[in-house]
Amino acid sequence: QVQLVESGGGLVQPGGSLRLSCAASTSIFSINVMGWYRQAPGKGRELVATINSAGGTGYGDSVKGRFTISRDNAKNTVYLQMNGLKPEDTAVYYCYAHKYSSYWGQGTQVTVSS
Repeated sequence: QVQLVESGGGLVQPGGSLRLSCAASTSIFSINVMGWYRQAPGKGRELVATINSAGGTGYGDSVKGRFTISRDNAKNTVYLQMNGLKPEDTAVYYCYAHKYSSYWGQGTQVTVSS
């Protein structure tokens, strides 16, 4: 069982930045893949970014060049740095982990509005 606890969401103006955090209950070194997904009301869940145990990353096309996923193994935490935020980035952001089974965080709301 892997528990994921997210934080860092909030209200930000267009063009602003936020950093989301996802703290895992076990060492993230042993987790094959972690990532972030997002879901706006009435829409499907969209892949945002992934990071594997070796540090390799991948990004959805809509966030390339603006978002960066990273990890701190000592803190068992994965981060999502979001820069140049746009209103269309407004969504609930979910942390994801896969090791034998898939695990999800509770989600954190990000709202981009002036």
